[in-house]
Amino acid sequence: MVTSFLAAVTAFIEMHSHLAYAAVLLLALSESIPVIGVVVPGTAVIVAVSALVPTGVVTLWPLLAAATAGAIVGDGVSFWVGHRYHREILNAWPLNRHPALIARSEAFFARHGDKSVFLARFAPGVRAFIPLLAGMLRMSPRRFYLANILSAFVWAPAHILPGVLIGASFSLFGSAAKPLAVLVVLLAVLGWVVVHAVRFALRRGMPFLSGVAERARPRLRASQARWARIVLSLLDPSRSDARGLALLAMVLVGAAWLFFGILEDVVSGDPLVQTDASIYSALQDLRTRAGDTVMITITEFGDTFVVTAVTVAVFLWLAWKRAWRTGAYWLAAVAGASLLNTVIKVALHRARPGDLLYTGWSVFSFPSGHSTVNIVLYGFLAFLIARELSPAWRLPIAVGATLLTFLIAFSRLYLGAHWFSDVAGGLAFGTVWLTALGFSYLRKPAERVGASGLLIVGCATLALAGGVNVYRHHAFDVGRYAVRETTPTMPAETWWAGGWQNLPAWRIDLTGEIEEPLTVQYAGSLSALQTKLLSKGWRVPVSWAPINALSWLTTSVDADALPVIPRLSNGELPDLTLIMKNGADTKESRLVLRLWAVDLKLVNGSSSPVWVGSVIEERLERPLSLFTLAFVQPAFNGPRDILAEALQSVRFVARPGVTADADWDGRLLLARERP
Repeated sequence: MVTSFLAAVTAFIEMHSHLAYAAVLLLALSESIPVIGVVVPGTAVIVAVSALVPTGVVTLWPLLAAATAGAIVGDGVSFWVGHRYHREILNAWPLNRHPALIARSEAFFARHGDKSVFLARFAPGVRAFIPLLAGMLRMSPRRFYLANILSAFVWAPAHILPGVLIGASFSLFGSAAKPLAVLVVLLAVLGWVVVHAVRFALRRGMPFLSGVAERARPRLRASQARWARIVLSLLDPSRSDARGLALLAMVLVGAAWLFFGILEDVVSGDPLVQTDASIYSALQDLRTRAGDTVMITITEFGDTFVVTAVTVAVFLWLAWKRAWRTGAYWLAAVAGASLLNTVIKVALHRARPGDLLYTGWSVFSFPSGHSTVNIVLYGFLAFLIARELSPAWRLPIAVGATLLTFLIAFSRLYLGAHWFSDVAGGLAFGTVWLTALGFSYLRKPAERVGASGLLIVGCATLALAGGVNVYRHHAFDVGRYAVRETTPTMPAETWWAGGWQNLPAWRIDLTGEIEEPLTVQYAGSLSALQTKLLSKGWRVPVSWAPINALSWLTTSVDADALPVIPRLSNGELPDLTLIMKNGADTKESRLVLRLWAVDLKLVNGSSSPVWVGSVIEERLERPLSLFTLAFVQPAFNGPRDILAEALQSVRFVARPGVTADADWDGRLLLARERP
């Protein structure tokens, strides 16, 4: 069964595919608008949405038409603005904040002339400014629109068809194809947000660090301590690598903050640990045989055998090059990361998500050894190689090492070998260890390591050792990481008598926060329950169609005419949602029942599923008579009792360990389907 969240998103897009076409049109249009086109993730999202085509969620030809029309209109608007306002527009905000980009665009236009309108469509950065410059420089509208339309007819298929090809590959995943395609769209947007957040942090963080270093130098000079001299040498602005050291300092502080924050949550059982279960459940629902094969292979490339082989091969190369200091740091980096990771694991004794046939210290979970050791291994290797190569090669080396590390880390999540906090904590700890060693390594002049040869040795050893490891262990690992789909069972009378206490007591949202109490447990057919409640005055809420969603922007609609805001429990959307008028106050208040499935079957001749849920009162507020907001009321006894009146075969039970108060008396409603 796919995760309910992705299934719901997929169903919504299928029902309202015109919204996807409208989004593609607006994104294509926005990429041609100065400044906006630089920051909007148009290309990434368009490619990601195109991956939905083979699943049938969206259709190819309307998508091509939307992208083409948006590209033509966007360039046309930009051209008209330049033609109307001339160079004065460049002095207005926010264009005056990007002089370097404008200069690049002017140089591009001067070099290519009228052809620049066509070529700029495929050139990031300058694309958003070329149509504006064409209008400012009085380019003929006939020539402009000819180039504009031709480039749009080439640009749209060039972006959409690769996405369609990617989406077609999802057919390997069977019933999980649609939610996986939706997941790609969400990850594309998330990736764009992360990249721009990092850019923003670097743009603002580097000047801040420079200011801090400038204020710290006088105090460091006055100190006679050895550590002060070391820090002062690292902060010397005359050093050629001063900017790199400042970046390392930012990474070190950020990674350390992240690791200790995760460690605190793991030790104290804070919300992140609750989030672990939601992410684990979501990923296990998306698993397929083809996906398992790919992810098991990836995780085997991060096993100890491969790590050891790469470590030894790189050290032998460094020894042959007589880079003894670098070799010592190399061994300290990998061995130290492995040792410290094991020490933390043994100290915390955290259990893995399932029984995966691990032995010894490997049975413990936090932090993930694969994540910790591989980010140090390939991070340090990429650092050594990139230092001696030309700047053009540094980005591909960094991207390759990062991609390999994160694929290995994600494979641990996908296969259920680790919790999310294990993987995130391992990556953070490995980054701390790597940057700390980087500071120490950069204190002295670098040794020549023969970067080209080192790259060949590292890649060849990875391919050879990884292939051997896959050949030797893949069959065993397929069984080790296989999905265990055994649903626990319980006699129906045992659940009725007291087994209900083993089921969740509170709703946990996706961030791990504890929300309202789960005051209802029901055993039986959900459709039978719905039929019973509908006959007692409950009703199915209106859907989240665009016209219904807009009703939240009004103040005249009744409470039962508003769609219900989705709420997750352990990463799952409710399987049943019903509403009911709350007495005579139908305009300002309503009752909302939500039920979620739990991993339990009751047996008593035949099996029946179990559902847990909550009944809450939503009270509406209408600030300034402009729009409507819904607030959950903290009183849970009254809504629960109203539900009990509509059911038969019920009983109230008190949950142990709950302190009764005016909002909730600690009791929950048990109900079961009458034979």
